[in-house]
Amino acid sequence: MAPQPAEIDQARQLLHASCDGIAAATVGLSESQLNFKPAPDSWSIAEILEHVAMVHAVVLGPVRQNLAAAPPHPADRDYRRADAIIINGLPDRTGRFNGPEALHPAGRSTPAASLESVRGSTAALIQYLESTPDLRRHAIESLPMKAISRGEYDTMDGYQWILAAAGHAARHTLQIEEVKANPNYPK
Repeated sequence: MAPQPAEIDQARQLLHASCDGIAAATVGLSESQLNFKPAPDSWSIAEILEHVAMVHAVVLGPVRQNLAAAPPHPADRDYRRADAIIINGLPDRTGRFNGPEALHPAGRSTPAASLESVRGSTAALIQYLESTPDLRRHAIESLPMKAISRGEYDTMDGYQWILAAAGHAARHTLQIEEVKANPNYPK
């Protein structure tokens, strides 16, 4: 089953909004602002940017490859409910969970390069969205979906992975704003 035109428009808008949001939240920040950590075990804005760029790369790479060979969704799956959980639940920062260690930032990228990567991968995700008619056909396991749905769902199809990339970037834009709101954040 292919995403409907309204679904494609929705995902495109969410991708643009999340990319624009992360860019706006980081424009004009100094080196000290980009590298400020509110606590020793928290991430700096530079690290958040690197993480978002890595997650986009995973969706465009291994996730996309694994989807092509994955089995179809169960016929009775309520994909609209799953979409809504992703759209509403992923950006919500009231529930916290740690991603895989492999997607934790490690200083491999500068903030400028990470932001440029997010911009480029957003464009690539939009191209993937617009050029792949069978995005809903296959589904693979998704730890983020399992976490935000509290185990109700444990897989996502290609369209839902695109929604998740947008929601993930929106979630971390909120995290950037939390860092900036810290009373010790450099002026």
